[in-house]
Amino acid sequence: QVQLVESGGGLVQAGGSLRLSCKASVRTFSLYVMGWFRQAPGKERDFVAAIHYSGRIHYEDSVKGRFTISRANAENMVYLQMNNLKPEDTAVYYCAAATNYALGYPRKADFGSWGQGTQVTVSS
Repeated sequence: QVQLVESGGGLVQAGGSLRLSCKASVRTFSLYVMGWFRQAPGKERDFVAAIHYSGRIHYEDSVKGRFTISRANAENMVYLQMNNLKPEDTAVYYCAAATNYALGYPRKADFGSWGQGTQVTVSS
């Protein structure tokens, strides 16, 4: 089990930017797939972005070109840079860790460790 702690959420106006950070407590961080998910009120937790330990990156279609996921293995950190934020991006954002993808692409079921979440609110 990987312990994950997110930070960096907050309130921002539409068009603004936020950078989310996630600190992982595990010795072999470089061998984990790291992902970001989000959950809006009354909705399911949905995939946002993931970065495989090989460096391969996946994004959900609605965030492509606006969000960037990155990792710093030496610091056990994963980041989500969010630009041009929209009100529909409002959600609790969760950091998650997986050992690999069962089907070759990220699915929520692949991720067994989750952070507590950080709130992102985008005002119009």
